Amino acid sequence: MLIARGLHALITRSGRRQSEVAKAAGVSVGTVTRYLGWQDRARLRVPTIRAIAEACEATPAERDALVQLVTDQDSGWWMDDPAVPEILDPLVSFEGYAGYEHVWANNLVPGLLQTRRYALALHQATDVRLDSETIAGRVDARIKRQAILDRSPALHLWVVLDEQVLRRPVGGSDVMAEQIDHLVAMSERPTIDLQVLPSAIGAHAAGSGGHFVLLGRDDERDPLASMAVVYLELHRKGLYLDAPGDVADYKIMFDYLRATAANADRSRSLMTAARQEYT
Repeated sequence: MLIARGLHALITRSGRRQSEVAKAAGVSVGTVTRYLGWQDRARLRVPTIRAIAEACEATPAERDALVQLVTDQDSGWWMDDPAVPEILDPLVSFEGYAGYEHVWANNLVPGLLQTRRYALALHQATDVRLDSETIAGRVDARIKRQAILDRSPALHLWVVLDEQVLRRPVGGSDVMAEQIDHLVAMSERPTIDLQVLPSAIGAHAAGSGGHFVLLGRDDERDPLASMAVVYLELHRKGLYLDAPGDVADYKIMFDYLRATAANADRSRSLMTAARQEYT
């Protein structure tokens, strides 16, 4: 799916019709169409993907990233590397295509719901060797990514947040108070469900696992246009899983988490109580 999304983005940017791309790449229009609607991994070829990318005037980095995706396609994952061009960034690409996003956040506020000051404090703590200008650029990129929440049709975001996240002081009391206010406000949106998993629950379905994101799109009219992928956040990189069995396991895990978490009203009460501790 990521390969198809990347090709769509390149063709759109180039302004060329599929027939023009096919002619420049030396392949049939049917081949370009098949790559754009790709579902069968076994039918993709490196020379073809390279030719189509070059016909779209892709940069060398964009072309090589697509080639690497085809080379590694059978592994079912893609490492989120800073060298990957933005147009092919996996998480942004998947979010742009997804109809819903389910998040288990057990350590930090999810990126889509972070305030600028909270995001800045995080980057200052984790990117200690970077200069302030580079950090500011990364914060800007994170805030820009949040525009997905205002698109039409809207992305449905459902977050289960460990209560301990509310009590981990990132950036100081003022930053945390502002961040929790933002969470409460965002939870009022009809396209955002935000639940808090109380610390008193103890052991839960996610066990000792970390932050994960489940991105999906269900299209009954065109099943081939459906999508389901799991993103696991690791240190400085991400792991992507799209094998049906893996996705099913995480769907069940998230169902148990949201069934165990507090409901919307109780969750807002828990957030308000945590905020009062900072003031």
